[in-house]
Amino acid sequence: MVYRSRDLNQKISERSLDLETLRSKVIPISQVRSQDLNNLRKNKRGIPGSHPEVIVPPVEGVAGGGTAYGWGEIGTQDPYLLRGSIDPRKVNSSELVHVWCMPSSANVGPQDMPRTLEPISLLAARNERESVQIAIRPKVSWAGSSIAGTMQMQCTDLCSTSGDRLVVGESLKVRRVVPILGVPDALVPLEVPLSQLTLFPGSTAQCLGKAERIQLYQELRSCLDVMEPFDGKPLDEVVERVNSASSSLRRVLLSPLFSDFCLDNGSVDMMDEDAISNLSIRVKISLTVWDFILPATPSVPAVIGISDTVIEDRFGVEHGSSKWYEALDQHFQWLLQYKISPFFCRWRENMRVLTYTCPWPADHPKSDEYFSDPRLAAYAVPYSPVVSCGDTSKDFLQREVEILRTKSHWRKAYFYLWDEVRTGDDKLSAQLGLAASIVACSFSGMISVPLNLEHYEAIRNMASEIHAYAPDARIMTTYYCGPSDAPLASNNFEAFLKVPEFLRPHTQIYCTSEWVIGKSVKIWRRISLQKYSLKMVRGMDVRKIVLVEFQTSFDHKRKTSCRDRIILKENGQPNNCPLLFRDRRLGSTMCTSVQQTTACYRKKEWWTYVCMGPSDPHPNWHLGMRGTQHRAVMWRVWKEGGTGFLYWGANCYEKATVPSAEIKFRRGLPPGDGVLYYPGQVFSSSQEPVASLRLERLLSGLQDIEYLKLYSSRFGREEGLHLLEKTGMYLGPERYTHEHVPIDVMRGEVYRTCQS
Repeated sequence: MVYRSRDLNQKISERSLDLETLRSKVIPISQVRSQDLNNLRKNKRGIPGSHPEVIVPPVEGVAGGGTAYGWGEIGTQDPYLLRGSIDPRKVNSSELVHVWCMPSSANVGPQDMPRTLEPISLLAARNERESVQIAIRPKVSWAGSSIAGTMQMQCTDLCSTSGDRLVVGESLKVRRVVPILGVPDALVPLEVPLSQLTLFPGSTAQCLGKAERIQLYQELRSCLDVMEPFDGKPLDEVVERVNSASSSLRRVLLSPLFSDFCLDNGSVDMMDEDAISNLSIRVKISLTVWDFILPATPSVPAVIGISDTVIEDRFGVEHGSSKWYEALDQHFQWLLQYKISPFFCRWRENMRVLTYTCPWPADHPKSDEYFSDPRLAAYAVPYSPVVSCGDTSKDFLQREVEILRTKSHWRKAYFYLWDEVRTGDDKLSAQLGLAASIVACSFSGMISVPLNLEHYEAIRNMASEIHAYAPDARIMTTYYCGPSDAPLASNNFEAFLKVPEFLRPHTQIYCTSEWVIGKSVKIWRRISLQKYSLKMVRGMDVRKIVLVEFQTSFDHKRKTSCRDRIILKENGQPNNCPLLFRDRRLGSTMCTSVQQTTACYRKKEWWTYVCMGPSDPHPNWHLGMRGTQHRAVMWRVWKEGGTGFLYWGANCYEKATVPSAEIKFRRGLPPGDGVLYYPGQVFSSSQEPVASLRLERLLSGLQDIEYLKLYSSRFGREEGLHLLEKTGMYLGPERYTHEHVPIDVMRGEVYRTCQS
C-alpha cells in the first residue's frame, strides 16, 4: 500500500528582512511511525545538491567517529542572496532558507552543503518505525539582531489511493534535534500539524539555554513577589506595585525570545493556506508499506538499565511512595516503544546490583501487566526486596520465584546479581582499555574492591539459592576478565575465555564485553596460530574462536577428566555426574542436587554489552560517533550470533535535584555513555522524556535485525551473513558502512526477495 502526503509546508511568517551573515541553523527530524527509510534519491549531477557558490566552513571534529560539527562562529556567504528589506509574504521561501532531506543515520552539521530538495521515498514493514531528517539552513537573517527569524511548518496526513490514512500526531510526528554539548542529539517534540520554529544566529538549539531560563524565571518571579496580597495597603503603594509588575512583564514580552510575536504589522493566520502556500517549500513524502509484520516481541532482547536513584533525586520522589511508583511506571511504559526491555537498578558494595523490571511484587496485578506485555522480551527478577516489606530476603526471594514460575512469562525471567565480575589488576585493566576503579566510581560513587575468588564464591552461593527454588532460573553474569588471585592462563585473553569454568553451573547467561576482543585481536591471532592453521586464523572471525572455547568449556566430558576435580557420591547419584566435584582452587566441596544437574544441562546463552568501550571506530553509543556507528551496535550482535544484549544505563547523568536542571554527563565517562534519553522538563514544560538520536538509532538497529532474520529464515543464516557483506553494510567492528545507501540496499533486497 502506498501513502502520499499532500505536502509538508515550510512557511515564513516575518514581515521584514535584513541581510546578515549566513550561518547553519536548525536540523529538525520528521518521524513517521510504521515506516522504514529507503532510497533517498541523490542529485544526478554527481555531488548531491551541490551549491558551488556556497563556501563550506572549516571542519572541526568532536568525540570520535570522524564526526565534525564545527561549532566556530564562522559564517558563509552566498553572492546570490536577496538584498535589502523584503516582505516574506511576497517572496518565495526557497529564497530565504535552504531545505533538504537526509537519512536518519546522517549527522548533519554546519559543514554539510545544502542539497537539492527531492521527494522522500520510504519503504516500511508493518509495526515498524523509522525517521527521516529535514535540514533547514537560513540564507539570511531577519527579525532583528537577536534571532535569525521564524519559520512555520504545516504537516498533512499520509493518504493512500484506497482511502487509508496515517494521521498527523498519531502515525506522523515531528521532532527538532537540539544539540547536547554542541552535538545534535535530543529529539524535542514539536506541535503538529502546525509548528513554529525560531532560528537563532550562531546556534542550532530551539529551546532556551539555562541562562535565558534563569533570567525569565527571575523576571516572572519578581512580578509575583510584587503582587503579593496587599489588603489594607495604601492606594499609592498598590499603584506602585502594579506599575512595577507591568514593567517587568513588558520587559519579558519585549525580550528577543518573544520578538517574533511582537510584530506591529498584524499577523498571518497559520490556517490560511491560500495566503502563503504558493510561497511555501513543499516536502513530499511517499511511503510504501509491505506485508512483512515486525514481531511485537523483539527477536533479540536488549535489556537497558534505568537508575532509580537518578529518578528519585531529580524528580524529588521518595523511594516506595506513590509518586515513586508513578515515575518509574512512566519511564518503563515510555521506553517500551523502542523495543527494549528496561530494568531498574541501583548499585551496592563491590559492584553488586539490585535489578528489577517491575517495582511491584509478584503478587501485585501490575506484575502480570508488566511481564505479559508482548513488547517486553526479558525481565529482571530482584534477589531481595525492592521496597521494605518486613520479609527477610530469603522469604521474599522464595515467594517471588514460586509465584513467577507458575506464569507463562517465566521464560523471559533472568537474575542479574553482579555488575562486571572483574580483576583488580591495574595493568590488565589498562590493557583492556578500562580502569575498574574509574568505572566503580562513575557508576555507583563507591570504590570497587578488586573481585577475587571470594566474590566468585558469593555469586555462586546466590545462584545456588535461586536454583534451589527454581532449577530452571537464568542467572546472568557480566565480565571481561578472570579473578585477580587465580590466574587461569598465561595471557589475559585465554584467561577471559576460561572464566566460564568459575561460573559454571551457576550462570546460564554469559554476558561478555564487546571491547575485550577488539583490544585482544593481536593476542588472539598469536594464540590461535598455536592451535589452528594459518588459513583457519585468516578465515575465522575472532568471535568464532570465542564460541569454540565457550563450547569446549561447556563440554561435560572434558569436565569429568579435569585433574583438579574429585568426583564424589551423594544421594546415590552416579560418580560420573559432572556437577559433583571438589574444586581444589576454591578449596571447597561443591555438591549439587539432581535439580541443579538439570539446570546445568539447560541451554547456555551468550549475551554481549558495551560500556565505556569499545571506542572509535568500533560501534558504540557515545555522543559524536557516526550515525551508522550507533546503528551498527545491533548489527554486530546479530552477525556474531549473540542471543541478547545489555546496556548498563539510559539515564545515568550527574545528580540533580530539579527536573529542569541542566544535563551533565558523569565525569570519567565518554560523552553520552550511560545516557540515551533526557528529562522532558529540560527542554519544555512537558513531563514526557525526550529521546536521543542514539536511542532512535538503537531502535533502527533492532528493526534491521528483524529484516535479517526474515531473510535468513528464507535462505539460511549463511546467506543472511553474505547479504550483510555484499551490500557493504557490516563486515566487522572496524569495517562497516559510513553511508546510509548500503542500509537501503540491504532492506530493499529483503523486500524484493521476501514479499509474498
